[in-house]
Amino acid sequence: MASTANPTRSDFEALLNEQLGNADDGGFEGRVVKGTVTAIEGGAATIDVGLKSEGRIDLKEFMRGEDDHGLSVGDEVEVYVDRVENADGEAMLSRDRARREAAWDKLESEFGEGKRVDGRIFGRVKGGFTVDLDGAVAFLPGSQVDIRPVRDVTPLMDMPQPFQILKMDRRRGNIVVSRRAVLEETRAEQRSELINDLAEGQVIDGVVKNITDYGAFVDLGGIDGLLHVTDMSYKRVNHPSEIINIGDTVTVQIIRINAETQRISLGMKQLESDPWDGVSAKYPVGMKLTGNVTNITEYGAFVELEPGIEGLVHVSEMSWTKKNVHPGKIVSTSQEVEVVVLEVDSDKRRISLGLKQAQGNPWEEFADAHPVGSKVSGEVKNATEFGLFIGLDGDVDGMVHMSDIAWGISGEDALALHRKGEQVEAVVLDVDTDKERISLGMKQLEKGAPSAEGATGDALRRGSIVTVTVLEVRDGGLEVQVGEDGATGFIKRSDLGRDRDEQRPDRFQTGQKVDAMVTGFDRSKKPNFSIKAYQISEEKQAVEQYGSSASGASLGDILGEALKKSDS
Repeated sequence: MASTANPTRSDFEALLNEQLGNADDGGFEGRVVKGTVTAIEGGAATIDVGLKSEGRIDLKEFMRGEDDHGLSVGDEVEVYVDRVENADGEAMLSRDRARREAAWDKLESEFGEGKRVDGRIFGRVKGGFTVDLDGAVAFLPGSQVDIRPVRDVTPLMDMPQPFQILKMDRRRGNIVVSRRAVLEETRAEQRSELINDLAEGQVIDGVVKNITDYGAFVDLGGIDGLLHVTDMSYKRVNHPSEIINIGDTVTVQIIRINAETQRISLGMKQLESDPWDGVSAKYPVGMKLTGNVTNITEYGAFVELEPGIEGLVHVSEMSWTKKNVHPGKIVSTSQEVEVVVLEVDSDKRRISLGLKQAQGNPWEEFADAHPVGSKVSGEVKNATEFGLFIGLDGDVDGMVHMSDIAWGISGEDALALHRKGEQVEAVVLDVDTDKERISLGMKQLEKGAPSAEGATGDALRRGSIVTVTVLEVRDGGLEVQVGEDGATGFIKRSDLGRDRDEQRPDRFQTGQKVDAMVTGFDRSKKPNFSIKAYQISEEKQAVEQYGSSASGASLGDILGEALKKSDS
């Protein structure tokens, strides 16, 4: 009881430690406590926080202006106890540290609730900037400054503005913030409001903000829309910069609005009249007109007939004579060409054009200038196993079949007489403009060459009987020649005999002589022969001369009698 009535020094220390903690063991250190200003002198404020000794804090840590620290003796302030006692026996206190600790408490609370915090950008560091969050220092990465890259951050320095805390680590003293997240959230809210005021089909003015290879982004007053290059004009546009520039004010129509992605598609050509309206009547099939080549591909070339109207000249319709050639070797971009309309499909917005149709058909022109029988000359372009191809006027080729190269020798031997690049003369035997073929003959120009006459000197004519020599046995029939140096012709398989077993080419041999009837001539005036027709003719004559099967005599008796008559 006596001790309670008269407390000793140890009792007072125990009571103080119970309330504030043991000062000797550092219970005050690392804490923010309240203290009282007891004096202001020498550029510092003396603060009593209830420890054995008072502490001093530089007045700069209290400055609210250039010369205003706002302190008076007796004011109560919060300070941070760094050390209870230094070498001079004073408490080590800090106002700045107290503010930072208070700021961290506040920031942790706001970070947990997802709230924005206010701060000011005050310095540059590697990879970004430093931000003052009311005493706490945070890091702002360069990529988080704005939605788009910012070249100059000077206008944003020392300006109060909101930030979003991305990460916090109090133990390490790290805070990462973003200004971009705040802008994107604000922008999304504005976009939603603006989109609600827009409608598909609406015509609106905007400013071109950016241009890419595929289109342009247009600012519609806080929200961007994409103007695709294909919606800028009905005519071909290779790059958007051909039509618009950054900063231009353009009138556009809203084509589509995607509420989920908040993307807006715009168009300019939709405000113009469609040049494809009535195109079928304007460009009828067969019409010849002039246009400019706008684009060349592997499969053809596009020709602009008028702004917004293009037609395709397929590679197969580019030249009469140049086959399997890249279109770029026939026409060039921006070249003016004459074309003919081949087909119009208004629904698919397609026009098929022909380049070669606007030019004369070289085979028809050749046929008009070189009728059958006329003499021509040219270079041997190619030698094949069946004949020679000769280059002729009009960039066309004619073919000399191996059987029409020379008289008296086989086709293979005749082919061996000529080489590629050689200049030769020939006569026109036939011109087929539909199949684009020209048949030529060289042996027909030789002096003393036999005409269509047999070995006996009698002129070959339809129905005449001649003796021919087998030159070549083929699957389809026999290549034969009249006499030793007469006209050559062909006996088809079906004309080798009356019976099917006689219609086998392999029963004949090269050099064998047979009798046959001239049944006609092909386009090159070469005779066609028939053993079958000859047999039928002989039988008919025998019946007429030596009797009738109706009299009771057999066909064998009649033919036997005819043979006896012939032998005698």
